[in-house]
Order: sequence, then C-alpha cells, then structure tokens
Amino acid sequence: MTFSVWRHPRPVGAQGLCVGARCDLPVPARRAKRLARRIQAHARRHRLAHEVWTSPLRRCADVGRWLRRWGWRHHRDAALSELDFGAWDGRPWADISKAQIDAWVADFAGSHPGGGESLQDLLARVASWRGAGPGVMVVSHGGWMLARRWDAEHPERTPVAAEWPTPPGYGERWDLPVPLKP
Repeated sequence: MTFSVWRHPRPVGAQGLCVGARCDLPVPARRAKRLARRIQAHARRHRLAHEVWTSPLRRCADVGRWLRRWGWRHHRDAALSELDFGAWDGRPWADISKAQIDAWVADFAGSHPGGGESLQDLLARVASWRGAGPGVMVVSHGGWMLARRWDAEHPERTPVAAEWPTPPGYGERWDLPVPLKP
C-alpha cells in the first residue's frame, strides 16, 4: 500500500541557497498550476479522492491552492515541511563555513545545522506523520521525501552523509509505503 508524494515545483531564487523550512520561496503560478494538473490527471487515472496534503510553505501550498480552486480538499500540515536549517536557511551555501558543513557531515543524523533541526528530528517527524493512507496525494519537499524513503527502506539504520540518496527532481512523484499505524 502506497501514497503518492510530489516534490514541489522549482522555486524562484533558490539557486545556490540553503533552502529549508524557514525559507518560503515563491513558485511561478504557471509551474504550480502545471503540477496541480499532473496531480489531477493522476487522481483521475487511478480513481482517487480529490484530496491533497501539502506543506504550508508556498512552494507546496500553491499547488494545493490550484487544486482547491478546482473543488479539491486541501490540507496544509507543518509536519510535511522541509528540514529546518536554522540560521543557515536562506543563506548562500558559499557563505556557510567549510568547518560548519564538515561538522554537520561528521554527525549527519545528530547535528543541528545552523542550530535548526537534526536529521533524526526530521526522520521522527516523517515517521510520525499519519495523514497518509492508500491513495493519498501529498506535495512536499525533497528532504521530507528522502527521509520518508530512508525510514521505509532502512528503519533500523542511522543515516550517514555518504549514504544519503539524491533528492527527487522538482515536480517528481514517488510512491512511498503508507506509514504503519501505532
């Protein structure tokens, strides 16, 4: 049993920046509408409910707003947000010292980059999210999707930087296992 998660469209101004939960970059309306149309077609093809869950950040929520205009139920949930990079959020990667990045990589799961959220915190948030059921559609972030996939494929392993997978492309869909109910 799976649910479908799309990564938000490419935001404006993200190039070279550390973009996390505090950096609420916009998405061009055309890109948000295009992804909403793809989600709508997926729901029609698979006869799914017209209901979508999104992160509250504009790059995800704007897709949900298009769907809501077309009669869908749209839920915004902060648990679907990207990793919080604290003081790094919104800063150019080039302005973050190599020593700080090296410290994060050395303790990839436990470190709090920029004083924000640790990867362990994100993994716990992802694992505890219970909005997903079979056929549910979600618009979230690359980091959230990677954490959900890691939790499903390696539930007993603590991630290290060298093993962390590549994020999905903008607008890409992953079908992920439905979380087990507690």
